[in-house]
Amino acid sequence: MTLQRRVQDVLDQLVATGAETGLQVAVHHRGDRIVDAVAGVADATTGRPVTPQTPFFGFSTAKGVAALIAHLLVRNGLIGYDTPVAEVWPEFGVRGKETATLRHVLTHTVGLPAMPDGLGPTDLADRPRVCAAIAGAEPRWRPGARTGYHSYTFGFLVGEIARRVTGQPMRRLLHDWVAEPLGIAGELYFAVPPTELARLARLEDAEPHPPEPLAHDNILAPWERQPRASMGNSPDLLRSDVPSVGTFTARGIATVYAAILDGRLISADQLAELSALAFEGTDQVFGNPARLALGYPLGRIGALPDEQPTTFGWPGGGGGYAYADPATGTSFAITKTRLTSGFTTAQRLSDLVTAKVGLPA
Repeated sequence: MTLQRRVQDVLDQLVATGAETGLQVAVHHRGDRIVDAVAGVADATTGRPVTPQTPFFGFSTAKGVAALIAHLLVRNGLIGYDTPVAEVWPEFGVRGKETATLRHVLTHTVGLPAMPDGLGPTDLADRPRVCAAIAGAEPRWRPGARTGYHSYTFGFLVGEIARRVTGQPMRRLLHDWVAEPLGIAGELYFAVPPTELARLARLEDAEPHPPEPLAHDNILAPWERQPRASMGNSPDLLRSDVPSVGTFTARGIATVYAAILDGRLISADQLAELSALAFEGTDQVFGNPARLALGYPLGRIGALPDEQPTTFGWPGGGGGYAYADPATGTSFAITKTRLTSGFTTAQRLSDLVTAKVGLPA
């Protein structure tokens, strides 16, 4: 049985049992798309089916694409990994952030994990206000000393750096530098055009789960750490350029990771640099051990203890996931309508793919 058939069977079973309502899975392996499977409905209220072209709003899974834009800035010679952020964004260089670099941004070590006080989800569309607040904030630790998940601030940090050195918003850079060259325009957005909103999948909350207890103080506000369908369905957020989150198809974001691996977007030398271990420590937000490459956690969700952590990518709140594995030449992505508290579905499918194609070249 082909991997396409095996994945399709799992998706159909998940929908038939009610564990999931709508999904996409895409896999590329050494230059070929070997899985492009969908199941269920994109909108439970209308019965509109999921197709491979249906974009899904994804929470932190989109951080991998934001990180890619940062790497393309470096590729184009507009900034270096060790360039101080204040060199391109002078207002940022205050209150102990003078030494913060792009490398610190990519490893979540700047010390600004939470949105500044007074800002909530309705403020995300106000980029100037958010960036001014971040620029004036005091870090929780010396940049580079510790790591802690930068939930929404990550995208604004990368986005404002990109805007300062290119004069363009992230949505434009994503289109011009990534989506259009790869032939996936219409399948990858930081800000969805109003004319495209009707195409999107509609998210739904699974049965409510209590939030995971945090190992430290509650650094992140509840809305920053626990996704809700109401946020992902909000036209205001969907239309806003908030590059910590995004809207994409599984095959669109899997194509992006495949292009990172095969040299269409970056060189082999830069791939080796961005995918190497860049920081290791205890996450100051969640208390878990963290191994970070430049812009990505290292290691696959659910990996066996003896599995080498060669993958890099981003899981997303609600159960989405996308990653690349340079050792096997594989990229993987899953999108979902049902927001679950864990990654059971993503891990099951990732395990299936790894068992089939997970042997290094």
